[in-house]
Parts: sequence; C-alpha cells; structure tokens
Amino acid sequence: MIREDLRNIAIIAHVDHGKTTLVDGMLKQGGVFRENQYVPDCVMDSNDLERERGITIMAKNASTFYNGVKINIVDTPGHADFGGEVERALKMINGVLLLVDAYEGPMPQTRFVLQKALEMKHKIIICINKIDKIGARPKEVLEEIYDLLIDLNADEEQLDSPVIYCNGREGKAALSINEEGKNLKPLFETIINYIPAPQGDDAEDLQVLVSAVDYSDYMGRLAIGRLARGKMRVNQEVVVCNAHDDKVYKAKISNIYQFEGLKKVAVESAEMGDIVSFSGIENIMIGETVCSANRVEPVNFVKISEPTLQMVFSVNDSPFAGKEGKYVTSRHLKARLYKETLRDLSLKVADGQTTDEFIVSGRGEIHLSVLIENMRREGYEFQVGTPKVINKIIDGAVCEPMEKLTIDVPDHYVGIIMENMGKRQGGLKAMTPMGSRMRMEFIVPTRGLLGYRSDFMTETRGEGVMNSVFYGYEPLKGSIPKRPFGALVAYETGEAVTYGLYNAQERGTLFISPGEKVYAGMVVGQSPKSGDITVNVCKKKHVTNMRAAGSDEALRLETPRKFSLEECIEFLEQDEKLEVTPKSLRIRKTILDHTERLRRQSKNKI
Repeated sequence: MIREDLRNIAIIAHVDHGKTTLVDGMLKQGGVFRENQYVPDCVMDSNDLERERGITIMAKNASTFYNGVKINIVDTPGHADFGGEVERALKMINGVLLLVDAYEGPMPQTRFVLQKALEMKHKIIICINKIDKIGARPKEVLEEIYDLLIDLNADEEQLDSPVIYCNGREGKAALSINEEGKNLKPLFETIINYIPAPQGDDAEDLQVLVSAVDYSDYMGRLAIGRLARGKMRVNQEVVVCNAHDDKVYKAKISNIYQFEGLKKVAVESAEMGDIVSFSGIENIMIGETVCSANRVEPVNFVKISEPTLQMVFSVNDSPFAGKEGKYVTSRHLKARLYKETLRDLSLKVADGQTTDEFIVSGRGEIHLSVLIENMRREGYEFQVGTPKVINKIIDGAVCEPMEKLTIDVPDHYVGIIMENMGKRQGGLKAMTPMGSRMRMEFIVPTRGLLGYRSDFMTETRGEGVMNSVFYGYEPLKGSIPKRPFGALVAYETGEAVTYGLYNAQERGTLFISPGEKVYAGMVVGQSPKSGDITVNVCKKKHVTNMRAAGSDEALRLETPRKFSLEECIEFLEQDEKLEVTPKSLRIRKTILDHTERLRRQSKNKI
C-alpha cells in the first residue's frame, strides 16, 4: 500500500540559513493560518530561548496541505550540539529539504546533518535560500553543494537531486535562478513529485519506532513516532520492545494525536505512514518499538553520538543559597536532570562523588548552557563547575575529542587567528578567499575552543563568524595556555559601595555595581595580571569632621562588565564555580575562605 495523500519530510541546514522562516511560509501558504491571523516570525521556535538566540534547539513537528496531500514537516536543529535531535528526527521521514544560504554556502553543520541523511538513503531536494541577499552567489554555492555530496559518497540518484531557488522571507520559490518566483508552489510540487510516499501495509500488525518523547503534566509521557505498518487505535493493547535487549512489556494506548498545522489534534485512530504522538505508556523510552502483541519485532535505532564535554552540577552552598530559587535541594536537582535525559538522548547524567553532585555530559558548551538556562528559568538554583573534555583510551593511547572549526573573517584578521590557533594546538586544513574575506578550516582540540568564542569576537571586532562540528578522536595534543588573567576576589560579605569599588577598579575590570550584595570568595572582577587579587569592595570611607566640597561626587566608576551565561562558563578556572539562580549569575571560588585558599595554593606549589 502506498499513501499518496501523505509526505513526510525534514528540513536540514546549518544554523541561521532560514529553515524556520521557510517553514513559516509553507504553513501560511498551506492554509494553516487564517488570512487575517497574526503569526509571529519563526513560529516553529516555540521556546523563549530559541526565539532569543535565533536557533532551533528541539526538533518540531508540524503539517501543511497542498492539493489534498498532507505534508508532515519536521524542523530539525542545525547546531551540532543538538545532533541527537537531528538523528532521531530523520527516522520519521522519507526525504529531506537541504537548505543552504546563497551567500555562505555549505557550512560545518550542513555537512553534519546531510551526512546523517545520506547514510539513511533519504532522497534530497536541494534548496538554495536567501537568493535576494547582498553578495548572493547561487551558482558557486550549487557547485559547492555538489562537491560536498561527492565528498560524502552520495549515490547517483542523490547527486541528481532537484534544485529549488528560494526567498524564504517573502515565501517565493523558482526552479531556475533566472525565474522570478511568485509563491512556494514550485517547492510544494517538487516535494509531492520527488519525495516518496510512505509505503507499508495497513492490514499488517502495528509497528512504531519511538523517535522522540515529550512530557505533559496532564497525560504524562508522550511518545512520537511514524507508523511503519498497521493501524493504531485508542485503547489498543500493545507490546513495547527494544532492539538492544530482550526486555518486553505490555501496555495500552490512551490517547492518539496527529499534527495539523502547529497543533496536536486528538484522533481515534492512525494509519501506516502517519506521524503521531500517543500517551498511555508511562516508561516509554526513545528507541523502543511499540508493536502489536501478535508480531513483536523491534526496529534498529540509530546510534546517537557520544558526549564530548562534561560539567559538575551541584547544590548551591554559597552564603546566599536558597534566597532566589524555588527548587534548591539535591532531590530537586537530581529529578530535573534525570528527567532531561528522557527527552535528550545526547545528554548523560551520573551521580557525583557526593550526594549533592551530579556529572552531566553533553555534546558541547551550547548544549549544556541551554540546559542550564532552561533550568534557571524554571526556578532552579544550583552551581556548575568548569567544563572538561571527555577523553578516551583508543589502542592503548589517550585520545581527545577534536573539532572541525570553520572561521570566516575579513582578510586583515587572518594573522591574529593563525597565531591563536597555533597556541590552541589547531592545525590549518584549508584557506579559501571569498571576496574581501577569508574562510579557514582548522582541526583543533575541543579543549582548545573552551573559552575562545568571546576572545574571537573581541579580536575580530564582531565581524568574524566561527562554527565547529565534532571531527573525531586523536592522540592527546600538547598543552594549551590557561586563562592569561586572574580574578578580583571579594574579601568580605556585605554590600558593594562606591568608595570600595573605586579603589578596586584600579586593580582591574569590575563585574558589579554599587549596592550589589557580595560574599567573601566571590569573584567581583578581572585582574590584568595572572594571579588572583583580593579586594574589599564593601570598604567605606572613614568618617571625619573634615569635608572637601564635591569630594564624594568625584569618585567616578567605570561601567562594570556584565557576563552572559556562556561568557561566565568561558571565564571559569579550575578552582572556580558558577552560582546559577533565576535572578543572578555569580562566579565564585570553590574555597571561599581567603586564608584556606592561600594555604591550598601554597601546598599545591610545593
């Protein structure tokens, strides 16, 4: 049986190449929204964090209609840190839209997601987007895409993929670069004519691979997957099995939902090929197969890439603990972290050395910082340690994770980039001129990129673009210089005052303003020298009966430097932690007592 009334596609691309904007256009032209209905931009990015950062973090499901054919669309993340989302989303579909920016061309994450799609033998529609962009070079970009396909061992059919030229923002598409697009009709027709319709047998026994898991406070865990064969009905008795072990248990389907537009609509039954969300199986896990009891056959699940970076999450034990958060105990922290592993397969959580510590491993700094930011917004209060790379023993040698780093900068910054990459053990693989800019590719240790992003943006005055993707494991490289500057550390607990801050700012750059509460051992600034300096920002001016007119007003403070979450994590040294609360981000020394800290330092030197 072939479902000609249905197509399942995914949109894969690099960060910021316009996936979510193109989906907006497809939903609008597919009649999902009323003509007079207000629709926010990037409507698929439903999470506040996704909207703020302009990136897709979670794979999303939506659907639209064209000439009576339902098109299920999976909008996948383009960032390699969320590769787990990409890999499992590709299990639900029959073809992909490869979206590439007409100026930037294929980028590291384009390669990452395309490789996954080619391995699964999916049909490809090449979609060159943003053709109206200044400096757009669609012909050269198409050649670069073909080079990439050849490099990734695409077969002849994949090399002969149709090409669409799009302006996603205006909702226009054309089959030729010389044509003026009017709407997205050419894109819709290419999808229907080229992407295969789902094939299977409705009369056979049910089989669904669970590719994603969601959670509802009302219905518990919701499984999402595509029906490979058979039908699913409400109250149906099923069996849950797994390709990796012999564990089998019975369950019952409570509710079934299909995606219509952006909504989940409750249905009584679903057929082969449908992408559905269903509840009733309390402990369902990603990668498990839901089958009919008459024919128990698990589906092999795609292997999710291993984490490369880990951080220690712990209960907040600072003097300000419990004042700003709603969830502050180790029980709360443990439950939240382990709950996240049910949704995010790329994340690993293990108990730490004490009952108050948990080791969280992820795919990169952004992967972990998104988790931290989401928890913070939910009311959690906790501490995190310095990020550490996860090394492996391969053939008796210690190997470390490596990244393929692509840097795109104006020509005059090439020298400083080469110098920095040399210090960070990065090896140059390619240099390609692009007008007045230069694109460079390096293979660099993951630990060499920790803390580099903010330095990079400063050195290139915000004009540079850097992207990295996991490359593999190589024998341990040489040493990489640590943070070249020290910290200004508060001497006592209290409230920062202008007089104390004025004296402290002579020693370095401050992070705090007058009136902010501080505690002994808290990092309040950055010292230009390599060692830490203890400063008393709570020190008040001695009261005398002598007054000089305007002397207090003469104390001019420089604007303090305020860190984002990522910048805080990049700043951290081995002997420091980041205190995270819904209201504040505070960098602190692990040992707060000044005397004890000095004693430990001298002991380590000996």
